[in-house]
Amino acid sequence: MVAKITVPISIQRALNYNEQKMREGKAECIYAHNFLREAEHLNFSEKLQRFEDLISLNKRASTNTVHVSLNFGLNEKIEREKLVEIASVYMDKIGFADQPYLVYQHLDAGHPHIHIVTTNIKKNGKRISLHNLGRNESTKARKEIEITYNLIKAEDQTKQSDEIKPINVIRITYGKSPTKRGIVNVLDSILPKYKYASLAELNAVLKLYNLTADRGKEEGIIFKNRGLVYRVLD
Repeated sequence: MVAKITVPISIQRALNYNEQKMREGKAECIYAHNFLREAEHLNFSEKLQRFEDLISLNKRASTNTVHVSLNFGLNEKIEREKLVEIASVYMDKIGFADQPYLVYQHLDAGHPHIHIVTTNIKKNGKRISLHNLGRNESTKARKEIEITYNLIKAEDQTKQSDEIKPINVIRITYGKSPTKRGIVNVLDSILPKYKYASLAELNAVLKLYNLTADRGKEEGIIFKNRGLVYRVLD
């Protein structure tokens, strides 16, 4: 089992990514932990509000969203109930048992995998530290789960299953595609999956989809606040 943890810039972006997959018939929300209703009875607003209520308790936290993907071997067949159980055990072991979280089963890849969306802001307003979470707690949890559920170990999975696969996103066509929706679709698909260390590396990927990111003028508000402007390429 390969566990990957990312920290999106907002809970809404993380939710949108998974909910868009649901609308396309490529994912299902199979479990809602610490919500007032079962997953199938929750709408987008209710999911978002549950997280935002906690996030509002700590205005100073620079990171408040956690997006986890648990990826299994190509030949592993895991039933939905077992996926929920594995997700629950994993979240418990990394210290998120008391947090609300949503588990999405994605159906758009050759290997079985789930995505988990949560916040690290607790009900008392304090934050769960994410420092070395992937290296320490997550790695320990992943190895224990592999043994308990007799899963293919991360080290034994083939290179092919762990490589980044091409993202199935429609390129934005200047003057024809809805600009804002098109930009959001590309970003929601790319940002959680690609790792980049500079603006140039990010743009190398974005340009594949007719999109570019710009820091703006040095004297401008966007540059000073370390923001980005996304533009569709002609």
